[in-house]
Amino acid sequence: MSASRGARLFERADAYEERLCRSLNRGLERRALRELFVLVSRLGDGVFWYVLVLLIPIVYGNAGLKPALVMAVTGIVGVLLYRLVKHRLVRERPYITCAEIHAGTAPLDRYSFPSGHTLHAVSFTVLATAHFPELGWVLVPFASLVAASRVVLGLHYPTDVLAGAMLGTALAGTALALT
Repeated sequence: MSASRGARLFERADAYEERLCRSLNRGLERRALRELFVLVSRLGDGVFWYVLVLLIPIVYGNAGLKPALVMAVTGIVGVLLYRLVKHRLVRERPYITCAEIHAGTAPLDRYSFPSGHTLHAVSFTVLATAHFPELGWVLVPFASLVAASRVVLGLHYPTDVLAGAMLGTALAGTALALT
């Protein structure tokens, strides 16, 4: 594929993604939807996951100690990884690059790719449900809402969220394989 053909492919993909972001971002016009996604996004900042890591040993006793420790270490590795990638790729957030997209809440940092919220939501969900499948009914929908919130709130493109989910899955899979 020639360089110009590849560039056109990326331009078309970017245009599609921007249209999708604009469309989803219009959901902020509905107050209840905006408040739901802001709440989910803020819980996904870490609060929900910190509480989960702390509760697992309390609820499951000794059986929860190792999974909680693995989740904590994976979370730290996830922060280091997504910060490294974000500061190397420096993709601006949708609300910065497109005037029609509005930030539904303030971002935690400047750059968009990958979604750290999604990375952590997926990695913690995979790790927790691998050890305690009964938590899936709460964690899977919550992680899905966290991922969706990032696009609806104008903070990420869908590919940022997809990359975050893939990195989170890879981190969790690696952690499970090593433990």
